[in-house]
Amino acid sequence: MEHRVRNRFLFILVVVLACILGLTGFPKNVQQLKQNLASRIHLGLDLKGGTHLVLQVHVDDAVKVTTDQALERLRDEMTSRNIPYTSIDRQGISSILIKGVPDSKAGDLDALVNEQFSIWTLSRVPGAPTSRLLSMRVSEVAQIRNQALDQARTTIIRRVDALGVVGPEVADYGHGDYELVVQLPNVEDPTRVKDIIQATAMLEFKIVRGGPYQSRESALATFGGVLPPGTQLLPGTSDSSSGSPGGQSWYLLSQVAAVTGRDLSGAQPGTDENGQPSVNFTLNRDGASRFGEVTQKNVGKQLAIVLDNRVVSAPVIQSQIKDSGRITGSFTTQQASDLALMLRSGALPASISYLMENTVGPSLGADSIRHGVIACIVGFLAVIIFMLVYYREAGINADVALVLNLVILIAALAYFGAVLTLPGIAGVILTIGMGVDSNVLIFERIREELRMGKAVGAAVAGGFEHAFVTIIDTHVTTVAAATILFTFGTGPIRGFAVTLTIGLVANLFTSVYVSRTIFDYVLSRREKGEALSI
Repeated sequence: MEHRVRNRFLFILVVVLACILGLTGFPKNVQQLKQNLASRIHLGLDLKGGTHLVLQVHVDDAVKVTTDQALERLRDEMTSRNIPYTSIDRQGISSILIKGVPDSKAGDLDALVNEQFSIWTLSRVPGAPTSRLLSMRVSEVAQIRNQALDQARTTIIRRVDALGVVGPEVADYGHGDYELVVQLPNVEDPTRVKDIIQATAMLEFKIVRGGPYQSRESALATFGGVLPPGTQLLPGTSDSSSGSPGGQSWYLLSQVAAVTGRDLSGAQPGTDENGQPSVNFTLNRDGASRFGEVTQKNVGKQLAIVLDNRVVSAPVIQSQIKDSGRITGSFTTQQASDLALMLRSGALPASISYLMENTVGPSLGADSIRHGVIACIVGFLAVIIFMLVYYREAGINADVALVLNLVILIAALAYFGAVLTLPGIAGVILTIGMGVDSNVLIFERIREELRMGKAVGAAVAGGFEHAFVTIIDTHVTTVAAATILFTFGTGPIRGFAVTLTIGLVANLFTSVYVSRTIFDYVLSRREKGEALSI
């Protein structure tokens, strides 16, 4: 008996030391101890203050992009198959109007749509016998919108995580309006974070066909008011061209990009040969192959680096470029770092706008912490006093288990990097109640066993054995409820579920394992026939 009890005490001691180490580390003084505790226990938005944002993802942008891509592909395929037309234009966000298709070629157009545009339906336009309307299926439009929302959420999470924000929350918001809620605890520069979140960060590399031009009008006048096929006109700052300083220049670019941000495998801030901030990038295998082919064929020409439909620089291609390159422009060090971050996290599939912004001050958080801690202390002391008065010396057993339960709970939050919110503090208080409930079940069962005339050792063993099933039942059902809260809840609700679940697991260990070990130790030291104080 003593050997088994000693081994259990050693295991409990190891657990306690691991918890203390997780909370405090190896502090050299009281100041460092406070710093370690503050850095290991992360507080949520409602406790530490920060920024609460509600933003809307304009998912129709993604639908428009898909429609425009289909339009370009349709135009190329109709040209290659000799299907004549007078014009092909987008109608709304998910339809393409084709005009001037003769009846003799209507069958060829139907065959083309059936072969290569399976998510589209082709119909005649009433009153226009040579016109056809190509419409995306409603189910596909809904799928693209949902995918755009999911991709936007993932991209925003990557960007926020890369900024080093502790305990951010990005989740769905509203009722089917494609809205997201973003909670950023302890954010020192919310404006910068908002700019990084909102930036589309669509990077493209395109060959320059003409320019720079001093104005859009002069560029159009060069080509008689009509741009050459397969080209587009985009603006750029004076730093990205040889235009007049302080002005805006325009470039005529190939419409099809050589590579895009999707081909990047990495991006890091750096400096150019003049010591100015820049962004160094690397391409994946497929992007490097295409980029090498394009740059080899266009040595001596300008390559425009386009970010969000604006030329940031247009260097001359000196030689073939394969798997790496550099983006230069009028960047500050911070801008270069932010651009590299956005490129690494990927481009947003659609633009976003902010519907609401609330700033939670740290004073509110301090007030919440103070009241929450007071509630915990008052409840904890009340429970300790009750257990001592009602169960006498056995109450000490329950109180030790309860203290260890709280230590394990807080240490687990520190180890897992979980965020403690105000509802999380409520979860701590509820854990205290669940811990007391488990001990009450065990102690009352031991009392019943003693009243039945059993010996003290048998009564203690029977009490733990019979109460264990009930304790498991209550804990499993509560964990199941917490799992549902975590799955469907957001922000503080999930924090409550996490805290409650960790507390319940810790309570199983303390109320069953630790409490039983203490009882066994007491029984091994008592005189034969001595009554149990319970």
